[in-house]
Amino acid sequence: MQAAYYEKFKAPITIETLPDPIPGPDDVVIKVAATGLCRSDWHGWQGHDGDIHLPHVPGHEFAGTIEVIGSNIRHFKTGDRVTVPFCGGCGHCTTCLKGQEQICDNYFQPGFTAWGSFAEYVRISYADHNLVKLPESMEFTTAAVLGCRFITAFRGVTAQGKIKEGEWLAVHGCGGVGLSAIMIAVAVGANVIAIDIDEEKLSFAKTFGAIATINAREVENVPAAVRQIIKTGVAVSIDALGSRETCANSILSLAKQGRHIQLGLLAGTESNPPIPMSAVIANELEIIGSHGMAAHQYHSIFKLIEEGKLRPDLLISKTVSLEEGISELMQLNSFKNTGVCYRF
Repeated sequence: MQAAYYEKFKAPITIETLPDPIPGPDDVVIKVAATGLCRSDWHGWQGHDGDIHLPHVPGHEFAGTIEVIGSNIRHFKTGDRVTVPFCGGCGHCTTCLKGQEQICDNYFQPGFTAWGSFAEYVRISYADHNLVKLPESMEFTTAAVLGCRFITAFRGVTAQGKIKEGEWLAVHGCGGVGLSAIMIAVAVGANVIAIDIDEEKLSFAKTFGAIATINAREVENVPAAVRQIIKTGVAVSIDALGSRETCANSILSLAKQGRHIQLGLLAGTESNPPIPMSAVIANELEIIGSHGMAAHQYHSIFKLIEEGKLRPDLLISKTVSLEEGISELMQLNSFKNTGVCYRF
């Protein structure tokens, strides 16, 4: 198969001819139809993720058709149109038995713990527990959007943030996950403030229903700017970027007993940020992590898409070839794109 491949962190990524993956008894091999470009892949290429063992093939949000199935697979067959969460559960550990496969004790992540989807084929472990059959009407590109940032945002906003109709939400960072969070929050009736340093992304956020926007480089104090819009602060605030600055701003934007949701990865030099704990204590704030979503919860997203309340396809800014995708991946930390790029 043809695949994007690197042998050293931060070294150039090249297209190579590699052996086709062979499934074990509990695995399937999927022929990739569309795969997303995500900043998490950039972090992996930089060496920020301890799960990656070189050499490596990146890519973790994708959709396609099942090409080969293992002998133990019972719920899927060759030819099925499928997608998969970026973090899969084993199905038998204590955490999985609670229905929380996204934080499985033995998790499997294509593009991290194993070779990923920047390739013609990708092998998926624990397939019966993690594959998601696609509605016939759903395009592969739309399905690929769901695999990482959209499901992360969906669970972060609805299950972890528990946002309610009429509540105020601030989203710090309007990349893929931030725009997804805005769209989802608006769909459930929240009032959204979008925060970024790029006016084009802020304009895009308005098209998704953001009531107000703040350019973080044009104000002296982001939390104070939030309070100029909603005096009490917001009920829920999301760091959708993952930096020390956005994490602190998110926490300090909260109303009393508000909920901070950390969606953006804090990696490399941004790891382990200082937390304004005095505000957390004085205002009884909640600091909540959110890590993807289990396969069995996808039906909630499919329902909202079918009803026209969610349009993840609007996040796709362009489609690119595998060769072009490699160049895009290596530049992902420049935050140039307003949406998500895919290749076929």
